[in-house]
Amino acid sequence: MSDELFQGMLAEAGVPVTEAEMDAKWKQINEDQGSLITNDSKWSPFWRLITAIVTKPCKQLVTLLVTKALPNTFLKYASGAWLDVYAWGVDLTRKADSYAEGGIAFARETSAGELIVRAGTIIESPALDGYVYRVIVTADTVCLDGTQLFLVPVKAEQPGAAYNLGPGYYSILAEPIPGIASISNMADWLTSPGADEETDEELRLRSRNQFSAVGQYHHDAAYKAVISEYAGIRTDYLYFEHDGPRGPGTANCFIMLETGAPPQEFVDNINSYVRDSGNHGHGDDMICYPMPETPQDLDVTVYPIANLDTDKLDALLLDVENRIRCAFRENTNFTMTQTWPYNRFSFSQLDKDLHANLPNLLSVEFDRTADIVSTMNLPVIGTLTVTQGDA
Repeated sequence: MSDELFQGMLAEAGVPVTEAEMDAKWKQINEDQGSLITNDSKWSPFWRLITAIVTKPCKQLVTLLVTKALPNTFLKYASGAWLDVYAWGVDLTRKADSYAEGGIAFARETSAGELIVRAGTIIESPALDGYVYRVIVTADTVCLDGTQLFLVPVKAEQPGAAYNLGPGYYSILAEPIPGIASISNMADWLTSPGADEETDEELRLRSRNQFSAVGQYHHDAAYKAVISEYAGIRTDYLYFEHDGPRGPGTANCFIMLETGAPPQEFVDNINSYVRDSGNHGHGDDMICYPMPETPQDLDVTVYPIANLDTDKLDALLLDVENRIRCAFRENTNFTMTQTWPYNRFSFSQLDKDLHANLPNLLSVEFDRTADIVSTMNLPVIGTLTVTQGDA
């Protein structure tokens, strides 16, 4: 569609865009100049020369203009380094990736004595689509005598939003620690979510928002610019509540991440930046909150294709569970239609997504058929049970 658009722009400017139009143009120039060359056969040495040294290079130039140069002069189509330059023009730079940081809950077998978890200890997730995510303990942590449950600070092995896994995923010690009964990341385990390098689409959204924010303060676009620049959050993950929730001049901003609602500590840092560091309009009272979550309990029955061996059956059940959790934003490993605020989450679409990616899946049934309709809230998994159905 964009190629047709930019070809049309060149055509309106009188630039020939096809080889036939170019040949016609060269012939007209030839006639206008009174040339005595009249052999216009395609086997003519003259026209074969013109095609080789003029028409083909011109066609390559037109192709370059249509596919690269012209699209990259418009924010809607610009990409890569071209988009970086465009963003620079509105005083923005592409945000770099960052590491997830937080705390993992350790449970001891007994509360007697002290126990130390050393820095460098590796904690893993089960394999998700063949990939194991790891977080690393960042400091020696001492569990005091009489304490059975304690938090250990960790940082993701690699940067990226994919490490912001939902509760319960980080549950495996790479090397067992004597005295530790179990480990797990809790629902609010993150203190600083990981982020991928800003994509073209995310930077494009932020650049477009910058035009609306030019007046600064007192409106949504300005606060979107402030929050997304400081916290590395996509502008379309910020939802505003107006109409004076705490009286005239007040507003709320509800924040979500790729993996659901952000931790309260992260939101508190944003509030401190906006409210205490002077990054708000005069008289404004704007508070950020994590996007409210609405837990959904779901029982899923899986019917595999016939004669599936035990290993493939177990893998299928796990794949179904992980993909459903991805749809409810507990991981980012799969391409699934996901839940959103102010949206309708369709179980028929979830069924379609599962069938499109799992060839060993014959049928899947959910214990509910009605869609989930959300307002200013994000549907998340409360309890999820995936079982094999009887043939």
